[in-house]
Amino acid sequence: MTNIFNHKIKVYYEDTDAGGVVYYANYLKYLERARTEALKTIGLSNVKIKDNFQALIIVKSCNIDYKKSAYLEDELCIKSHITSISKTSFIMRQIINRNKILIVEAKVHLVFVNEKTKPLKIPKLILDKFEPYISKN
Repeated sequence: MTNIFNHKIKVYYEDTDAGGVVYYANYLKYLERARTEALKTIGLSNVKIKDNFQALIIVKSCNIDYKKSAYLEDELCIKSHITSISKTSFIMRQIINRNKILIVEAKVHLVFVNEKTKPLKIPKLILDKFEPYISKN
């Protein structure tokens, strides 16, 4: 069974429009925060990856489907797992739920690159840490 990264977020006033609905671009921020926290749960961080491997993880593309709206003071749960992985990149599926109601579904293509944004092979240590979070189907 594939492990899932879970991250909870509360919607604050600053995240919403005048009607109390989450502004669409803020979902991208929520997804980024969840990916950052996912790294933390496996003993990594963006700073550690930069310092120890001279690498960055950048978003190559993001396909996002907005299913329903989230509102001021909602508590959201972001679930993330890796659906595929190659030598230099991986695809992460992320979903945002509110009380088990699907709000957002995203497919994010992430690439390991050097400081000049040239793709790099994902280090074995990182691949090993990702392994439990990669879909087996």
